[in-house]
Amino acid sequence: MNSTRHPTVLAFALLLALSQPTAAADGQPLTLDAAVQAAIDSDPWLGGSRETENALRDEAVAAGSLPDPRLALQALNFPAWSFDIHQEPMTQVAVGVSQQFPRGRSLALARAQKEELAAAEPLRRADRRAMLTATVSRLYLDAYLAQASRSLIEQDRALFEQLVEAAEAQYASAVGRARQQDLIRAQLELTRLDDRLTMLRQRQDTARQRLSEFIGPTVSSPLAASLPELADPGRPMVSEPADAQSLFNEMYRHPAVLASDQRIASVATSIDLARQKYRPGWGLNAQYGYRADDATGNSRDDLVSIGVTLDLPLFHANRQDREVSAAMAREAAARSDRDLLVRQLVAELTSSRAELARLNERRALYAERLLPQMSAQAEASLSAYNNADGDFAEAVRARIAELDTKIDALAIDVARQQTLARLNYLLTRVPDPGRQPNGMGDPS
Repeated sequence: MNSTRHPTVLAFALLLALSQPTAAADGQPLTLDAAVQAAIDSDPWLGGSRETENALRDEAVAAGSLPDPRLALQALNFPAWSFDIHQEPMTQVAVGVSQQFPRGRSLALARAQKEELAAAEPLRRADRRAMLTATVSRLYLDAYLAQASRSLIEQDRALFEQLVEAAEAQYASAVGRARQQDLIRAQLELTRLDDRLTMLRQRQDTARQRLSEFIGPTVSSPLAASLPELADPGRPMVSEPADAQSLFNEMYRHPAVLASDQRIASVATSIDLARQKYRPGWGLNAQYGYRADDATGNSRDDLVSIGVTLDLPLFHANRQDREVSAAMAREAAARSDRDLLVRQLVAELTSSRAELARLNERRALYAERLLPQMSAQAEASLSAYNNADGDFAEAVRARIAELDTKIDALAIDVARQQTLARLNYLLTRVPDPGRQPNGMGDPS
């Protein structure tokens, strides 16, 4: 029998064929945008927040509904020994219905409190997405810095190998000015480069593993070769001087702060809810009692009962007063937490603005002066050595210094992008914060 026609073999061949495009797709470079999108798409917290919002909105409907009425079936005043329904005139079979009504506006306030908590979830998701973008950007850029630094070292490693070969040739032929110490120095620098490459591989692996927490197996793809350029916030709050009050006003529009405002609104509602307990709760009840004919066959009237029940909140010192006081204390604590969050965000914005300004200055300094000067010095030192007018150690030091300067310039560019990522998070805004606290759709 031809084995290629066996169902198992055919299925295996089909799976193998279908897996080929996926493998090719997996080999594509991983861009920063793709990494961020993968982190957002696979984040379980966002899904949990949506479910929490749905739960709170369902709870809001339930909290605003009256409690279910109660049905009572009773056998009243039956003789203890005979259980004869005809014997005593008080004997009856009764059915009753009762309905309780909560105190004051308790139902409306309980529903509003749940809706305020639900309205905070879209804001928390907006903050989470912005935080994921900043965190993934930082980790991606850490991995990119290690990868790009390795590329720079590997490019210069070829030059050092040529220097070692040239020194070996000159030393072996006793031609030129090569000395044994020059050969040793060249080999030493080559070994140091190998050590730096190993250290950078370690850093790259560490950054990738930390990145895998957010994007999963996608992290196994190679990173893009070019440095990702994050959008510059381009706002006066970043580039221009700002007073403290302006910074605080700006931070009060951050989704994390708006979510905290929703929590404050919910706690404030609990104060009104606690105050409703000073009002009496009340209920209605109605009962119909059936009485059978007496022992001689004479009929007896059935009985109807209607009543109203009231709570009497007379002893409120240790209950209602304490509950209102506790709710007010919780509101004050929530406002303190919100103010502390704003202070932290303002401090981060201030430090990030200063850091970005200094990085821009260093970036310009490296691009305009240091990199050209170090390149010229390295070329001059190597040319002088080749023309028997310079020292080999000086030529090696100049080349190492040029390589270090390139890596420093790369680190500055990466740090600048990471600072922009942090600023973009700090300046995150929701599309329509004015819709709070009555409810808000997902900002995205």
